[in-house]
Amino acid sequence: MRLWVLLSLLLLHETLQNVTGQPAKSKRPKEPGENKIKPANKKMKPKLPKLKERESSDSSTKSQSIMIQVMDKGRFQKPAATLSLPAGQSIELRCKGNKIGWSYPSYLDTFKDSRLSIKQLDRYGQLILTNSTAADSGEYSCWLLLCNGYSCKKDESKTGSTYIFFTDKGELFVPTSSYFEIVYLNPDKPAVIPCRVTIPSAKVTLHREFPAEEIKTDGTNIIYDVKKGFIYQHPTSDHIGVVYCRAESQGAPQISIKYQLLYVEVPSGPPSTTIVASSNKAEGGDNVNVLCIVLGGPDVEVEFSWKYPGEEYERPVIIQDSWRLINRGIGHTTRISKSVIAIEDFETIDAGNYICTAQNLRGQTTVATRVELT
Repeated sequence: MRLWVLLSLLLLHETLQNVTGQPAKSKRPKEPGENKIKPANKKMKPKLPKLKERESSDSSTKSQSIMIQVMDKGRFQKPAATLSLPAGQSIELRCKGNKIGWSYPSYLDTFKDSRLSIKQLDRYGQLILTNSTAADSGEYSCWLLLCNGYSCKKDESKTGSTYIFFTDKGELFVPTSSYFEIVYLNPDKPAVIPCRVTIPSAKVTLHREFPAEEIKTDGTNIIYDVKKGFIYQHPTSDHIGVVYCRAESQGAPQISIKYQLLYVEVPSGPPSTTIVASSNKAEGGDNVNVLCIVLGGPDVEVEFSWKYPGEEYERPVIIQDSWRLINRGIGHTTRISKSVIAIEDFETIDAGNYICTAQNLRGQTTVATRVELT
């Protein structure tokens, strides 16, 4: 018992010395058996950093870049988040994996550009772009595909990407296929004026055509992203009008194409749908039309589907879908989408509920009306 009391006192003194950095007030000769405790303490200390190292190595594998850039003379390197290459230079990117998906500026697909080559080899996917131009500036990314039969999904832990500026002093703005673009201002999401540049150091400003003035970027409501363009974080109807961008980089300034900003009155979401029948009470032999109407954003497509009483009897009907843009004041635009189901020579099997389902990317809405035979 006395030995254990002495051991406890000694450990308390050593603990005070380690915490305060000051020696204990009294010392005594070591008792037999005390040395057996210290080796245990020494073995515990090295384990703490090892655990931390293991944790950090585990976290690094959660998101692993699989992209490499092929350099000259057979050298390889991981590409930076952004690259600046002179227009005309070719580039080769590789991503490790036996099944690789790719993303790159969409116009290369639109025009089926022969300068772009994508191949899948045994151990990696390969993207080669030759004779690059300023229009090729943009995001290039890849990801490993995990496939089970014909079904494949993206492996979020094994991806790679780089944004490439193909610099050209004669083309400060990334060229587009049109000279005028419409940008819709939606009150519940940011709007982008896509005047991207080919030289990241270029000074870019935003201007209104009428009244002629520069639109100041405050870094909060309006910001500039060199990879996207000017971003209106909270668009309002006050922002409508025609705008353009101006860029300057060690030479004469250049002007972008013009952008028409139109305000969208209808907030985005599932379709705002109404249904109406030409008559809710029809006589035998009448022609009846049932109309389904959706008001939405000008760039939001709507798909319609119908269920009607005579469907199970394969009753012939006529269904027509259409849409058009309507202006509701200067700079205010709404898309009206319609679907009409027409029943000729109304009869007993046609009486009942007519159900219309309208669907867009945000969801679907179902409405119904009843038509009876009198």
